[in-house]
Amino acid sequence: MAEIRNYTMNFGPQHPSAHGVLRLILEMDGEVVQRADPHIGLLHRGTEKLAESKPYNQSIGYMDRLDYVSMMCNEHAYVRAIESLLGVEAPRRAQYIRTLFDEVTRILNHLMWIGTHGLDLGAMALFLYAFREREQLLDCYEAVSGARMHATYYRPGGVYRDLPEQMPQYTETPWTKGDDLKRVNEWREGSMLDYFDAFSQDFYDRVDEYETLLTDNRIWKQRTVNIAEVSAERAIELGFSGPMLRGSGVAWDLRKKQPYAAYDEVEFDIPVGTNGDCYDRYLVRMEEMRQSNRIIQQCVKWLRENPGPVMIDNQKIIAPTREEMKDDMESLIHHFKLFTEGYCVPEGESYAAVEAPKGEFAAYIISDGSNKPFRLHLRAPGFVHLAAMDEMVRGHMLSDVVAVIGTQDIVFGEIDR
Repeated sequence: MAEIRNYTMNFGPQHPSAHGVLRLILEMDGEVVQRADPHIGLLHRGTEKLAESKPYNQSIGYMDRLDYVSMMCNEHAYVRAIESLLGVEAPRRAQYIRTLFDEVTRILNHLMWIGTHGLDLGAMALFLYAFREREQLLDCYEAVSGARMHATYYRPGGVYRDLPEQMPQYTETPWTKGDDLKRVNEWREGSMLDYFDAFSQDFYDRVDEYETLLTDNRIWKQRTVNIAEVSAERAIELGFSGPMLRGSGVAWDLRKKQPYAAYDEVEFDIPVGTNGDCYDRYLVRMEEMRQSNRIIQQCVKWLRENPGPVMIDNQKIIAPTREEMKDDMESLIHHFKLFTEGYCVPEGESYAAVEAPKGEFAAYIISDGSNKPFRLHLRAPGFVHLAAMDEMVRGHMLSDVVAVIGTQDIVFGEIDR
């Protein structure tokens, strides 16, 4: 009789539920996973090394392409690390705009997560619901930066420009005209702040809709309850952060514990789980969307009442306006120098962390006094979470591996860097 033995199976990288280029080598005993070995590196783009060959400002765009679902949060960590070395601080209005867009980014990330996680586990409708709201927020990215995803909107010393006074409107097409056109432009009659007001009032009902589809759905609960449980102690030992840590019952959030931008001036709660399973992590992220919406409403109110500069006044770091550049020889020289050589940063080292949607994302920069980083290292939350994959899936069925990849909210841009 042939010897009974485990067999090895490749999961990914060309798998619809691998969320990027994850290659998992699974050792299976029938349908049960005995061991999971994640292989990374298939997407490696050398972001940290590339950043060491370019002036500081030219690497902001690379940050967007790391976790390409949490674009502005990645920029925020990098920009804060540069500001720390330069010894400058962005104006208060810029800090509020950063807080606003960090939370917009959190909602964008969680909408992508719930749409794809639901799709992975068989809930097709939710993907279409979540992407409806995602499109509305990506319009705001486009309105402030000109790009729907890779914004490069945060700059050392503030943000690229103030929020627009007029939201762009849809024009008539063969598919959108008459009453339909009026309906899609209804929120766009005023400024971006008016648009955010309308969106945030509507969004609470949208999150309730998502929960109606999933939270008490027995199939959803069968796929997520008691799957990949991680205790609070073990989550801390594994280096978890963000919803992965809070899902295990640890109320750790950098926005509260080490406030940055305007987080010390806005009110919000930290949702935590109790069992540390996939279902708890789902509930935590759903509540986080509501809390982010609450922060957006507070930021909009403050920004309405407090006009002011969104960039420091320092032409050694900040480019002059187009008008100044064309009128004034001194400004033209500053413009030329900034866009060719950049600026020199004092010697030293700096570590800046932000509470990104997936966890603690941080940039560690060593400066040797030149116009480019001597060393850059990025701390990606997904990398740490992926390391726990073997522990989380062991003893579960093959179909549960998909649920665990979804609950970790993996994006490979930041893992492979």
